[in-house]
Amino acid sequence: MRHRKSGRKLKRTASHRKATLSALSTSLIKHKKIRTTLAKAKETRMVVEKIITRAKNAVAAEGEQKNVHARREIARYIKDRDVIKELFTEIAPKVATRPGGYTRVVKLGQRHGDAAEVAILELVDFNTGQAEAKTTTKQKVKKENKGKKKEVPTGEVKMEKE
Repeated sequence: MRHRKSGRKLKRTASHRKATLSALSTSLIKHKKIRTTLAKAKETRMVVEKIITRAKNAVAAEGEQKNVHARREIARYIKDRDVIKELFTEIAPKVATRPGGYTRVVKLGQRHGDAAEVAILELVDFNTGQAEAKTTTKQKVKKENKGKKKEVPTGEVKMEKE
C-alpha cells in the first residue's frame, strides 16, 4: 500500500528520476513551454513551482547573501548558468506579485505510438501574446466572409445568411 507517499516514480530509479525532472525543469525555464507526458508534466510542475518561488523570494529580499544562497540552491537542480540567470533576471521579477501557480498543464490527448497522455507544460505569464494573435486572425476571417456569395460545387450560387 502507498498510503501517504507523495510523488510519482515514473518507472525510474531515484537518480534517473531526479535527472529527468532536472532536465525538464531546465527546458521549461529556457523555452517557457514544453510538450511531454501528463505524469512527467505534473511532476515537473511541482519542482518548477518551488524553484520559481525560491528565486522570487531571493529577488524580493534586499541582501546579496540571500541571492547567492538561492542561486546555489537552485543550481542543484538546474545545471545551466544561462537559465539560472534568466530565471533571476526575467522570470522572478515578472511573477513577483503572483502568489503561486506559475505553470499551466494543458492536456493534448493521446500519443499515436503508445497511447500515452500528452500535455503541454507552460509558464503562465509568458504565453499570453500567442493566444491573442490567434483570436484576432479568426475575427478577421469571419468579417471578410460575411455577406459574400458561397459557391456550391454543382454550379449553383447561394447567398449566405447573415
